[in-house]
Amino acid sequence: MIGQFSAQPDRLALMVSGLASSRQAAELVQQRQHIILMTAATKSFKVIGSPKVAAVPVTAGSDQSSGTDGGAPIVDAAPPDPGTAQKIAYDMLASFGFSTDQFGCLDDMWTRESNWIYNAENASGAYGIPQALPGSKMASAGADWMTDPTTQIRWGLGYIKAVYGTPCDAWAFWQVHGWY
Repeated sequence: MIGQFSAQPDRLALMVSGLASSRQAAELVQQRQHIILMTAATKSFKVIGSPKVAAVPVTAGSDQSSGTDGGAPIVDAAPPDPGTAQKIAYDMLASFGFSTDQFGCLDDMWTRESNWIYNAENASGAYGIPQALPGSKMASAGADWMTDPTTQIRWGLGYIKAVYGTPCDAWAFWQVHGWY
């Protein structure tokens, strides 16, 4: 056999070998893993009762849209019953700089995520009221993250503030993507 050998490295081979370690490839792998987890999670949900239908959102131009940055509409909700996880979250809103008119958005979102059940878990590993993935992330809010709704809510509100700004902005994202 006769072959051609060159003192120069094969540029195509070098480009292909560099692709696997690139930032873009790592991001694609991460996005693929997220899609796989979300697909698995949607197949593992069980419907218990009928889902809660969200209230018709108030348009951003109305006088009830205070509390947002002109973004997501507010969902009206009555103050929750005492002694519930919803009441804990309602009372905690101000400590994160949220007005109580943000509660309706939070309630709609977390009702769909976990139905406010502190030990809710799905196949993807998401856990608790805010469905943190992985659930162990909530340890940053307290060692009792697996059993204490207050710890989970504190972590969830901090996550919402850091990533979305307000519960209504997180709810608006959730409505488009089915996760937050």
